[in-house]
Amino acid sequence: MGRADGSGRIVSPADADDSGTGILHVDMDAFYASVEVLDDPSLRGRPIVIGAPEGRSVVSSASYEARRFGVRSAMPMAHALRLCPQAIVVLPHFDRYQAVSAQVMDVFRSFTPLVEPLSIDEAFLDVRGARRLWGSPGRIARLIRERIAAEVGITASVGVAATKHVAKMASTMSKPDGLLIVPGDRTQEFLDPKPVRAIWGVGPMAAEALESRAIRTIGDVRQTPPHVLERIVGPAGAERLAQLARGIDAREVETTRAEKSIGHEETFETDVADVELLRAELLRLSDRVAVRLRRAGFEAAGVAIKVRFSDFSTITRSATLPDPSAVGQRIGEASRELLAGVDLRLPVRLIGVRAERLRPAGSGGVALWDDDQDWKRVEGTLDDALARFGKGAVTRAAFLGRAESRHLPSHPRPPADSD
Repeated sequence: MGRADGSGRIVSPADADDSGTGILHVDMDAFYASVEVLDDPSLRGRPIVIGAPEGRSVVSSASYEARRFGVRSAMPMAHALRLCPQAIVVLPHFDRYQAVSAQVMDVFRSFTPLVEPLSIDEAFLDVRGARRLWGSPGRIARLIRERIAAEVGITASVGVAATKHVAKMASTMSKPDGLLIVPGDRTQEFLDPKPVRAIWGVGPMAAEALESRAIRTIGDVRQTPPHVLERIVGPAGAERLAQLARGIDAREVETTRAEKSIGHEETFETDVADVELLRAELLRLSDRVAVRLRRAGFEAAGVAIKVRFSDFSTITRSATLPDPSAVGQRIGEASRELLAGVDLRLPVRLIGVRAERLRPAGSGGVALWDDDQDWKRVEGTLDDALARFGKGAVTRAAFLGRAESRHLPSHPRPPADSD
């Protein structure tokens, strides 16, 4: 099957059977790097790594030329440059990626309104109702690839299948710049020889647990008794694995996706052992999370923190708020309480705050009294100042005088290139 560097790529012939299909998974190839090449053709064919060259930044994306040296998304930049010293490091341009992503999504919606974006560079499409206008699913996939190449200037890989799970597997195997069709009646034949790691949602730990018990392929999963799977991945995981291994995936393409969480995190330039600095950073991040909650019209019923230590071990802690909130002070207090329960055995490399279990603001009704009323008034004023004067116009007194160099610059950004 295809690998992250494009080796082992599998594609369908021009006359491939697409009977029994109707779901497409379309994924841009090395999206961030492809956009940089689009804007600077001199980069074509060269090993490109997207990210900040200094400090302790991580790789956002890499061209296939760089991936062949082992460079991967989310890898520390220093390690990436050791693997590929000749790599060209390009600073990310997230506004540009968002603009190109919008062009791509417009192409998708010109074929069908049933489009479910998964991230900035990939989406599911249900084309079962578009046959009369555009033809069979295989033909629609080819037309989409042609349109993206001609109108946007980048390449896409497409998986065509009867279900979302199989379509996503197929697009991964066809990368880069490929098309793989799995006819509905050959789904099991397609799945059985594939490794368990190819199952969408099976992470490294689950894969290792399965493989340690000689369950190495999807066919092995299908033939494993349910009670054995339950001992390995639990009852819910066992049922889900068994269904996917049999090609069963009842999930429909969802055109609207509710945001489930909003978060911010910082990687420090140097590891931090100062608890007060960590507490201040949690409050600063909580304010940023709260601003995004208010802009989106959400409140959070839960808060979580993430702490990564100097040895790269990572822990998370979460708590339920007494009442759903979009107030930075309330989220900050909850995150600081969570930090107090963490054994800070080592200096901290990264810290983050995430608002979870989101719901529309005010959907719980009006309380008889509101403990956060004063803070809401203060933070509403801060929102107005931010809108008028921009980021940094107003800050908490607690943050004044703190060395901004203690953390790497951050900004709202899409997730790392998913390819």
